[in-house]
Amino acid sequence: MESAANNLLRVGDLARLTGKTVRAIHLYEELGLLRPATRSSGGFRLYERGAVERVRWIGMLHGLGFSLNEMTEVLKGWWKSELGPEAMERLRALFQSKLEQTRREIEQHRQLELELRQGLAYLETCKVCPTHESVKGCVSCSQDHGMEHEPALLAGITSVAEAGSPRLKASRALEPGFVPLAHVETARRREAMRKELDSR
Repeated sequence: MESAANNLLRVGDLARLTGKTVRAIHLYEELGLLRPATRSSGGFRLYERGAVERVRWIGMLHGLGFSLNEMTEVLKGWWKSELGPEAMERLRALFQSKLEQTRREIEQHRQLELELRQGLAYLETCKVCPTHESVKGCVSCSQDHGMEHEPALLAGITSVAEAGSPRLKASRALEPGFVPLAHVETARRREAMRKELDSR
């Protein structure tokens, strides 16, 4: 009995072995992701050695984008299922949904990467700007940046907008301001369509 007790881990030991905080371990327990094997005579939580792998599993899934609530649902769904095939179907549905979400996020990150690369290429040309104007001068910059359009990430900052209004105004006195990206993209599409019509 004493030997078995010696193999149990206190919460601090479990936290140290897994690189988690004691508070995180307590949170996992509150959510039902982890359970202590027993408590010591002094009331301290004691965990089996297998708890180390469980905490590492939680960390791995969390790092892959699963929320703690999703992990809780996985475990609850698994143990509530009366039949193995039913449990496996629940997992398949969750994994399929997560795969589709991950693919969407990958596409969004690819788009962000493209926008960042274009923005950096544009900003590289600003290093040799000879004018030394204020930021207002950047709004009507005539320098050749080597690209037809200002990158969207920059256009939302350097484009001009009427104070207090999110809409682009070309016919009135304007001040520099933030412009919603949707308006920038709309303006770009209109410009592209105009050029296409002019080329016919």
